[in-house]
Amino acid sequence: MVKRWMVFIMALALSGCAGMHPASETPEIQVTQLSEAEWIHNGEPIEFENEAWYPTDELENLLDSEVYQVGKYRDIVFYLDRADVRPFERIYTRFGKNRYRAFEKQQ
Repeated sequence: MVKRWMVFIMALALSGCAGMHPASETPEIQVTQLSEAEWIHNGEPIEFENEAWYPTDELENLLDSEVYQVGKYRDIVFYLDRADVRPFERIYTRFGKNRYRAFEKQQ
C-alpha cells in the first residue's frame, strides 16, 4: 500500500513540473511591421498607361517568378502578373516575401 502511495505522489509531482517553463524558455513573438509608402496607405493611385490604378485591400501570394517589373512610380517598383494580358486586370507592388498588394482601375 505504501508503494502505491509513493508511486502516486511521484507521478503527481512529476506531472506538475511538466507544464512549467522558466521565463527564458518562453518563445518570444517577433513583431515585424511591414511598411509601405504612405501614399499607398492613403489610397493614392499609380499612373500606368495613362490610367489611375488604385490600391485594394487585397494581398496576393505570388512567387517572384510569377510577376515581372513594368515600372517605377514615386520610387516604388510595380509589377504585372506574367499570366495577364492586355487589358490588364491588376498591377502589384511588393508588400513582403511572396506578398503583393493589388491595384485596380476604378470603373
